Formats: sequence, C-alpha cells, structure tokens
Amino acid sequence: MLKKGDKAPDFSLQDQNGKTVSLEDFKGKKVVLYFYPRDNTPGCTLESREFSKMRQTFEREGTVILGVSKDSVASHQKFAKLKKLSVSLLSDPEAEVQKRYDVWRTRRFMGKEYMRTVRSTFLIDEYGKIAKVWDSVNPLGHAEHVLQEIKKKD
Repeated sequence: MLKKGDKAPDFSLQDQNGKTVSLEDFKGKKVVLYFYPRDNTPGCTLESREFSKMRQTFEREGTVILGVSKDSVASHQKFAKLKKLSVSLLSDPEAEVQKRYDVWRTRRFMGKEYMRTVRSTFLIDEYGKIAKVWDSVNPLGHAEHVLQEIKKKD
C-alpha cells in the first residue's frame, strides 16, 4: 500500500467526456484521487455527490477532485448526468491504475474470493507526493474529512 511521502503513480485515463486526464496535468495543485467500486450504487453515489457539492470549495483550496472506477466512459457519462455530478470521473476498465495504487484487492464473501475495488482516497500534494491515505472509506461525510485535512496543511 502506498503511504504518506511516496511518489504518486502517474496515470492517463479518459474522463466521462472522453478527454484524457493525467496526474501530470495537475502539477502545482493538490489532487484528491478517490477510488470507488461502481457507478450508480448507493455508497458511490453518496460519495460522488458530496465531492461534487463541495467541488468549488476544494478548488478555492487549490485542489482538483478525480474519481476512478472500472466503469466505462459511457457509464460515467450517464452516472454524472443522472446524479448531477460535477467532478471528473475516470474510467479504469482494466484496473491498471487501481493496481498501482493497491486498491484492487482480493475480497472474501461466503467462502468465495473475488477481486474488487476497495473504496480509498489519496490526497496528492502539489509536488506529486502522497500527503494522506484513507483506506476502506465510509462515504458518508468523507468529502468533508478530506477538506478538513487539506485546510490543516495550509
């Protein structure tokens, strides 16, 4: 698992509008990179809506918000439109970026093992270093917790 002080792995993924987005694009800004399991599910909707509602506050703090899941660009586009989301949602269909950030993990349920995204968030500083990691996130109020951490750093 990545930890505070580690260099954040770079990536290039398409957002819900088909635009390629790279971590490199945000040098000099903080980045909230949140990984979530699936579009249009209750927890993922709650988390994405909270970040969307607070997007302008994050921007005033010099911070960009990027959500990542395995869902397709088309799924992200529908999700963003249906739920009125204003954050960028990045498509990682092969879980390549999720593997680099160690959020694509084995889970057990009723004696069976399967791979899935563990809801996690990384705060990346202006220099591309991990400033904070939240693992196995509870989506309720999470955006506010992240914002408070950013304000502590200033």
